[in-house]
Amino acid sequence: MTARTPVQLTPEEIAAVRSWVLHEDAAVIAFAKPAGLSSQGGRIRAHTLDDLLWAFARSNGKRPELVHRLDRDTSGVILAAKTKPAAGFLGKAIQARKLRKTYLALVSTAPEPAAGRIDLPLRREEIGRESYMRVATAEAPGAQVASSLYRTLSAGPDGALVELSPVTGRMHQLRVHMAAIGRPLVGDARYGGALTFAGQAAPRLMLHAAALTFPHPEGGSRTVEAPPPEDFARLLTAAGLAGTAVAP
Repeated sequence: MTARTPVQLTPEEIAAVRSWVLHEDAAVIAFAKPAGLSSQGGRIRAHTLDDLLWAFARSNGKRPELVHRLDRDTSGVILAAKTKPAAGFLGKAIQARKLRKTYLALVSTAPEPAAGRIDLPLRREEIGRESYMRVATAEAPGAQVASSLYRTLSAGPDGALVELSPVTGRMHQLRVHMAAIGRPLVGDARYGGALTFAGQAAPRLMLHAAALTFPHPEGGSRTVEAPPPEDFARLLTAAGLAGTAVAP
């Protein structure tokens, strides 16, 4: 879609990114991004998902473009546009908050109440080379309105599985909001999350983008889902959470 200098990919990288495709049509392509892979521009000297999109380049040198991002350690659904009109359409849909994102996360203690809405402004802060988001007053310089929905899906003595839905789209929003109510996400060392869960080490931030519903450039809407990866499912099983539903 955009003419840029191509990135040389190995056959293994091409096969990997093609295996992550969840949905593809003439306008969009959705992937199940693995944890540990930066969406774009990470400092780690490794190819990002944005680089790997060269596997889908056309003969005219144009290729898909990501329309949103996921944190490096977050797994799950991420969307790219295959044409310039599709990118413009989806960009406007994001600005109008028409994309509905559903995440799954693990917390060490079930939230009280079991479901709710978090409305806390956030402000970005730079500490050394790292960027953080902090809860701020609405009047603080740089503060941005931020809203998140949460719902407990299952809970037990070792912790809980929660569904999270961002109403706004601030950096690290879900992570900071859950920490602000005393329920930081498991594996989130940056914002105070526990590094173990159900007696096992948490290998990463336990946040998974499970579903994305979006208006389609060709009309109607689409929902793309990604099942939790093995590391997330393993901790769920260890805590015995898979079959213990909690009413919303």
